[in-house]
Amino acid sequence: MTDANTRPPRDAFGYLCPLDTRWSDNDLYGHVNNVTYYSYFDSTINRYLIERGGLDIHQGDVIAYVVSSGCEYFEAAAYPDSLAVGMRVDKLGNSSVRYGLAVFGAEGAAKALGHVVHVFVNRESGRPVPIPEPLRKALEKLA
Repeated sequence: MTDANTRPPRDAFGYLCPLDTRWSDNDLYGHVNNVTYYSYFDSTINRYLIERGGLDIHQGDVIAYVVSSGCEYFEAAAYPDSLAVGMRVDKLGNSSVRYGLAVFGAEGAAKALGHVVHVFVNRESGRPVPIPEPLRKALEKLA
C-alpha cells in the first residue's frame, strides 16, 4: 500500500466526475466493495468518451475493450459518501490508451488510485483500429 504522501491530488487529473455512492455499493464490512471501484472507473471513462469524444456506444463502428486494469486502495469509502473520480491519460498510443484514475472523497487525498487500458477495436471484427480523431482529440486534452 502506498503512503499518504504519494497519493495524487485532485489537480493531477484533468477531468473530475461527481459520483454518489449507492447503498448496494457497501459490502458486509460496511464500506464500498473493492470491485465497485472498477465500476466507478468504467462509468467515468465512458461518460467522458461519450460526452467529450462523441463515442457512440450503441451503433458506432469503433468500440473500446478493457484489456488491463488495477487499483490500489488507501482508505475506505462508504455509503452515503459523495465522491469524485479523477481521470487523466497516462499514455496515448495508436489504438490504445492507458488512463490514470483516482477516487476522492469530499476532501483530502485520493482514497484509491487505479489504471485502465482500453484498446479501440472495430465493432464487427474485434480487431484493433486507430483511435478515431474526435476521441483522440478529447483524450489528448487529458494527456
